[in-house]
Amino acid sequence: MNPHPFAHAAPGRYLRFMTGCVLLDLDGTLIDSQPGIVASCLATLRALGHQPDDNLDLTGIIGPPLEDIMQILLRTYGDDRVDEAVVAYRRHYGESGFLGSVPYPGIGRSLEEMKRAGLQIYLATSKRLLFASRILDHLKLTTYFDGIHGSVPGGELDHKPELLAYVLSEHGLSPSRCLMVGDRRHDISGAQAVGMRGLGVLWGYGSRDELETAGADRLVESPADLAGAVLSMVDGR
Repeated sequence: MNPHPFAHAAPGRYLRFMTGCVLLDLDGTLIDSQPGIVASCLATLRALGHQPDDNLDLTGIIGPPLEDIMQILLRTYGDDRVDEAVVAYRRHYGESGFLGSVPYPGIGRSLEEMKRAGLQIYLATSKRLLFASRILDHLKLTTYFDGIHGSVPGGELDHKPELLAYVLSEHGLSPSRCLMVGDRRHDISGAQAVGMRGLGVLWGYGSRDELETAGADRLVESPADLAGAVLSMVDGR
């Protein structure tokens, strides 16, 4: 895929006020959270009496709601204790797993460019809101966001369509002036369900084929190019 025409624009290329907003996924989009997630998944399996391989590869299942991940993970062991696994996972993740996350190189600069251009920035993640907030605080990224949203106890915001609809309603946002950015098909299909466009990122846990099949309006190759792609789409280019 050819780089976006504005991908290599000089810093400050978009330093003007813009109307519109971007909703950003977290895992696989802003941060590489796999080490912490793997550690918590291993701890969960052990808590349920299993003996998992320490080299567990979760690349293909990071991104969907936690219940879906636990169901896939437990299937290998013929175990259907999803609710119990979710509780064990969240206990470990809240104690230490959330610390195993780092921003992708270039993400901080892209957030800074979007913020300076006047774009409203919201987090929209299937991760629990509590954990997402703690991660952003830990990584000193909170100040870039006009709103931080994630799943909550009760399950009503576990899936992207419901979560995105809630964010739009909560902030009085027009879908036609907003863009959803994520690395998995759930981000793209969620955007389509509420009338938003979807930008797929290729450095996360989803593949190019997954994002194209889901109907992403555009793909971006590098975190350093994210601001250029987002701002040009919101600007109608």
